[in-house]
Amino acid sequence: MGYRVAQSRVERRLAAILAADVVGYSRLMGDDEGGILGALKALRQSLLKPKIAEHRGRIVKTTGDGILVEFASTVDAVRCAIEIQRAMQAHNADLPPDKRIEFRIGINVGDILVEGDDIFGDGVNVAARLESISQPSGICISDVVHQQVNGRLDANFVDLGEQRLKNIARPLRIYGLELVPEVASTPSGPILAPPDKPSTAVLAFNNMSRDPERQIYS
Repeated sequence: MGYRVAQSRVERRLAAILAADVVGYSRLMGDDEGGILGALKALRQSLLKPKIAEHRGRIVKTTGDGILVEFASTVDAVRCAIEIQRAMQAHNADLPPDKRIEFRIGINVGDILVEGDDIFGDGVNVAARLESISQPSGICISDVVHQQVNGRLDANFVDLGEQRLKNIARPLRIYGLELVPEVASTPSGPILAPPDKPSTAVLAFNNMSRDPERQIYS
């Protein structure tokens, strides 16, 4: 008598991956653990989940301070990221700086491995590394993402050149976007921006992260 051994099959597919997390999460938790946990839970329910659903994304997993989302459309992924960051600007406008929750977002398109509800692979890893070097309230995207959305969205991404990211073997060309707050206070120093791209603030790559918890590779 023969027996058939059931084997789990790992699926592959091409997807746009959005990775996001909270800037300075450890500091925020140290200052007000209960308040931050409650605020994050409320933001997930009232802002993140509705925006992701509106743009046809699938939440793969959430962590204490992060979220991983899969999209079938690259344009949907980037548009969702932009709308989340703009909504967060409005949310933070009346809060003191030490109470503001800001997200970093990284987006990549690549081949992923799907096992159950989880996803793995280089496409996911690159998105996570792009998130880690994004500006607070900003978005970092890979070159392949930029090729697919350039000219199709109301956004100016700045070419940051080829960079080496932690644990990624090959150098990658990346693009960055830092949204200028719609409600801006008087700046404490000069704002660096190309004259033909007034909606984008450009900073030197080696100083992209203002969060001491982050390590930048260039």
